[in-house]
Amino acid sequence: MAASGRKGFEVFVSKVPWTAATKEIREYFMQFGHVKKCLLPFNRETGFHKGFCWVAFSTQEGLEKTLQTDSHIIDGTKLYVQWNRKPFGKANNHEAEDI
Repeated sequence: MAASGRKGFEVFVSKVPWTAATKEIREYFMQFGHVKKCLLPFNRETGFHKGFCWVAFSTQEGLEKTLQTDSHIIDGTKLYVQWNRKPFGKANNHEAEDI
């Protein structure tokens, strides 16, 4: 399964506060490793994000450091972070702001 290494090491993050933007999420997770991609889907009707996102790291080390951290807090809100077994990408149709 050599292809799985090319997809990155991703986490699914829920309970993202509405005040957080892609840039802030990316900057927060960079403390654990190089963030390859951050996908934050938005609701077209409201203009607000949907409260969850995906973060992909370039290395397994970034993924492991993230998962080993007890709690993740952005803007005073505790995030729920779990390993994403199904990598996001072209196969999924997520509307997102990606910087």
